[in-house]
Amino acid sequence: MRSQGSRVNAATESRSATSRGHRNAPLTREGRLRLCLRIDAGRPIAHVAAEAGLSRRYLAKWYARWRADGENGLLDHSSRPATSPARTAEDIADLVKALRRQTKHGPVRLAADLQRLHRVTLAPATVHRILVRRGLNRLRDLDPPTGEQLREVVRYQHDRVGDLVHVDMKKLGPNPERFSVLSR
Repeated sequence: MRSQGSRVNAATESRSATSRGHRNAPLTREGRLRLCLRIDAGRPIAHVAAEAGLSRRYLAKWYARWRADGENGLLDHSSRPATSPARTAEDIADLVKALRRQTKHGPVRLAADLQRLHRVTLAPATVHRILVRRGLNRLRDLDPPTGEQLREVVRYQHDRVGDLVHVDMKKLGPNPERFSVLSR
């Protein structure tokens, strides 16, 4: 039986692994490795999946990745596609950028200008995505006469949630009433 202190340490340990879950979770890298080792020991995938409460297909996917890439195959993969063949060509995106800086028009009017002047058909939503990607989506960030970018956006990113915690502190002066209540 565990003592109260060990329960507190286990809770702290599970909270410190914010993105990984607790150390015995079945769907972390360590949990997937444990399941794959059970299959390697001779147990059928169907039995291991049933014991873990997972589908056979799901476990077979992780097992195939583990066999192909080792422990690196058990890491979560991004759902973003490796390539985007339908993405707008860079020369057209450069044209949108140049038109935005020249005219300072919004996406709807830029799409119409592209069609009228350059015979390029783009949806306004596509024009907007290009402007966002290039950092030109807000007119307030552009210099009115030249169209050049006024300021660079600064982002603070940290590896884990809670790495940067902001705390507001308010210093209060001495309150005589508070001290009189404490001395009673």
